[in-house]
Amino acid sequence: MQRPIEILTPAEMGHADRLAAASGTPGPVLMDRAGRAVADAAERMLAARGGRRALVLCGPGNNGGDGFVAAAELRRRGFAVDVAALAPLEHLRGDAAGAAAAWAGPVGDAAGADPVAHDLVVDALFGAGLSRPLDGAAAVLVERVAAARRPVLAVDLPSGLSGESGAALGPAVRATETVTFFRLKPGHLLMPGRERCGPVTLADIGIDPAVLDGIGATLFHDLPDLWERHYPRPAAAGHKYTRGHLVVVSGPMPTLGAARLSARGGLRIGAGLVTVASPADALAIHAAQLTAVMLKPFDGPEALAGILADARLNAVVMGPGLGHGADAPALVAAALKPRGAPRAAVLDADALTLFAGRADDLAALVRGAGGPVVVTPHDGEFARLFDGAAGVLDAPTKVERARAGARRLGAVVVLKGPDTVVAAPDGRAAIAGEDAPWLATAGSGDVLAGMVGGLLAQAMPAFEAACAAVWLHAAVANHHGPGLISEDLPEALPAVLRALLARYGGR
Repeated sequence: MQRPIEILTPAEMGHADRLAAASGTPGPVLMDRAGRAVADAAERMLAARGGRRALVLCGPGNNGGDGFVAAAELRRRGFAVDVAALAPLEHLRGDAAGAAAAWAGPVGDAAGADPVAHDLVVDALFGAGLSRPLDGAAAVLVERVAAARRPVLAVDLPSGLSGESGAALGPAVRATETVTFFRLKPGHLLMPGRERCGPVTLADIGIDPAVLDGIGATLFHDLPDLWERHYPRPAAAGHKYTRGHLVVVSGPMPTLGAARLSARGGLRIGAGLVTVASPADALAIHAAQLTAVMLKPFDGPEALAGILADARLNAVVMGPGLGHGADAPALVAAALKPRGAPRAAVLDADALTLFAGRADDLAALVRGAGGPVVVTPHDGEFARLFDGAAGVLDAPTKVERARAGARRLGAVVVLKGPDTVVAAPDGRAAIAGEDAPWLATAGSGDVLAGMVGGLLAQAMPAFEAACAAVWLHAAVANHHGPGLISEDLPEALPAVLRALLARYGGR
């Protein structure tokens, strides 16, 4: 079954609920379906543990209403259910009040709830719309749930997390699993929310996907359905020259391996030809390690510019192992300067650190490049690059930081991490779709830069190329698993590509 790729902010989800109601699906119906989806997950979790007793903690809003529906459904299925409410029932309004009224059992005060006496806790206190830290009885209750060490099923989002940023606003629930509705929220995928949610079930509660037309979502889950239609497929009449020629610019000794990792990543992902442009004194070392990858020597920015004057070299990767020599900024400028046909560029690592605190200088080079530019910083490189750039580092979420950086540079930004965000200057953004802890190894980012470059060489659009490379990078790491080192990534890529293309065929 195809997973939806749109991600909605809490405000956009509220808009979706209103549009659904306006189109004939009233709130009580949506709440009933949501509560039943929660009951399904709770029943599965209880059965897996041989448990029979559930404690449902209900908050003062619609999240609490979902909890009351779930409690009634679990009791109907034969489970022992206790309900505890954070607020007096007479304070409930709207659909939540109706759901509470339909619950036939007693309602305890959440302040006296005992999670230890139950096999499962259902956290229906606060959903994704929370915007302030929990305090008072709510904060105490969340701490008590944590101390009980019982399995927790969160409704919509673990209470205490921001649905917008994934941040813990104060005391916050750590869920065993989470059930959410219609579309994921940023807080399900951004850290630490991603970790605190556990596995997330996305329940269909009958909201027509057509409501998305009235929302105009610009944030997406980085899954193949986002970009696969743009993924390059070799043509029967094609040849290596029609699949693009990627150049990876090497720095001096001793950091030569990084450029070779990038080159191998670009070659494995399908670039027809890959060349490492190398300082002359490092040529022999590269030659001893490279076979399918070609070599061209250069000595300084002018010589590199001469190599890149060949219009057939349509993509360049700079940064891995580039170093911080006196001529390094001029090398970056030479790579970005248009010469004839437009050339795509990927800037990583040293190519970004060279412009620490000078983002506008780099933006000027990007504007003059003539072709698409992708930058691939991790958080530290991003912070150094945009040091002093108002409105970037102080943006409230990782998504908004990446978007602000992309607008400032005029480039696609791949802000790396366990929750990698890809952002385009036009406002589109995507959050990584796969957890891949095996990628925490030296050189993996160099391979990613080469993969992006290899896709750009094949004329894949920059935003989609970056998203595809990020997803494939993680998928390859998970395919390999324990013991992964960066050299393994390009070699494991064919198996993942084979499965991807088998699923999507030749379209």
